[in-house]
Amino acid sequence: MTGAQVDALRGVRVTGPGQEFLFDDEPVDLVIRDGVIADIAPTGALALAGRVVDAEGAWVIPGLWDNHVHVVQWALASERTWLGDAASAREAAELMAAVQTRPDDRRIGTGFRDALWPDAPTRETLDAATGAVPTYLINADVHSVWLNSAALAREGFDAADGVLREEDAFEISRRLNAVDPVHADQAVQQAASRAAGRGITGVVDFEMAWNAQAWERRVASGFDLHRVEFAIYPADLDRAIAEGLRTGDALGSSDLVSVGRLKVISDGSLGTRTAACSQAYPGDGHGVMTVETPELIDLLTRAAGAGLEASVHAIGDRAAASALDAFAHTGAAGTIEHAQLVRHADVSRIARLGLVASVQPQHALDDRDMASRYWAHQTSLAYPLASLRRAGVELRLGSDAPVAPLDPWQAIAAAVTRSDDVREPLDPGERLSVDEAIAASVRTAVRPGERADLVLCDVDPRTADAVALRGMPVRMTLLGGLVTHG
Repeated sequence: MTGAQVDALRGVRVTGPGQEFLFDDEPVDLVIRDGVIADIAPTGALALAGRVVDAEGAWVIPGLWDNHVHVVQWALASERTWLGDAASAREAAELMAAVQTRPDDRRIGTGFRDALWPDAPTRETLDAATGAVPTYLINADVHSVWLNSAALAREGFDAADGVLREEDAFEISRRLNAVDPVHADQAVQQAASRAAGRGITGVVDFEMAWNAQAWERRVASGFDLHRVEFAIYPADLDRAIAEGLRTGDALGSSDLVSVGRLKVISDGSLGTRTAACSQAYPGDGHGVMTVETPELIDLLTRAAGAGLEASVHAIGDRAAASALDAFAHTGAAGTIEHAQLVRHADVSRIARLGLVASVQPQHALDDRDMASRYWAHQTSLAYPLASLRRAGVELRLGSDAPVAPLDPWQAIAAAVTRSDDVREPLDPGERLSVDEAIAASVRTAVRPGERADLVLCDVDPRTADAVALRGMPVRMTLLGGLVTHG
């Protein structure tokens, strides 16, 4: 049925936003007209016409969003060697040595996490295993890239240990992601189809590129699998202003793609030990502010004056405080991205400034062991969720794909359970309820007048256990009534 337009859903049970408008959880029928929910009534009360899907009591929720995705890098990750299970630098290098050389004469791996390895990545270790074939290993957090000598020479970089960090690492990622547009668009289409299978109807695209052109091309080629808000980076701010791009405006005639925010990466990451923190890392300093407060104020001032909101990457508590200072100084609107370590006083400051906290719950679990080693003496709140919500901050959940898998149910389950193994929940007081996690993952509600971006689930999310929540069986996904999965 993929690609078909649905006119009605018969016998669905509403859960999540919209359920509060119904008297009970008995099945109802939804009428869809012109991409919008036109009516809701008890099953059998309305005469349904057109293409009717019998949901047989399945649960319906609003379409799910991933609010932080690097779209092309996420789409290309499936073509790269997975290194997430490598337990040492030597093992990662040996895995890459066995990889077949790509048509562009490179080997590319992704997803390694060296923060807990017993040995450090070195140029010599990688050279010994990979020889003269240019070899690139991308950290799971994308803030560092480990290259052998052949790759460093090819790219015109040098590093004693073979590891490039922050802006140099981002430049390598930009080059590796700059594949032929046809190739990139096919990869994006395939990845988006998989995402639709998990209930995704919208993403916020933080790809480090001029995304307006890419999405114009994809829409012109018929892309129709989810809605997109795309980011603009500081290098392209002048161009965006000159072209009159404003946050929230539709891109051309498409109602699927809209202009997002200026994205500023103000500090590093925990995995690379570069997130800017008040307390020092063991033997590694306090991290780095990649954009200091005066420059951040200038960027937000220019963006706000042109009608662009801002999304500021701030992982460490020093970076979060700097970002809040800049938002307060400029009056700009927008989001704090990640907010992984936040001073207690800054939690309420996010709320007072009317900012959104765009957070990735799975990171708390993936980083759990790293945080216990490197942030053990921090006095700020680590990976706050409930604290932010109690302070009145609007939360939006995401994955940061490819850093974590693009699966909204994984993010929801991580927020609700704060554990994905046999250990007790991480800071259980920071858990969200299922209703709160779903509300932070959607942009609409199941009620008349709202867009018919809908997900049919075979299990009630509100009563599902942790395993069922993570593996939520999605029967069908609708985008404006159009079937994108099912």
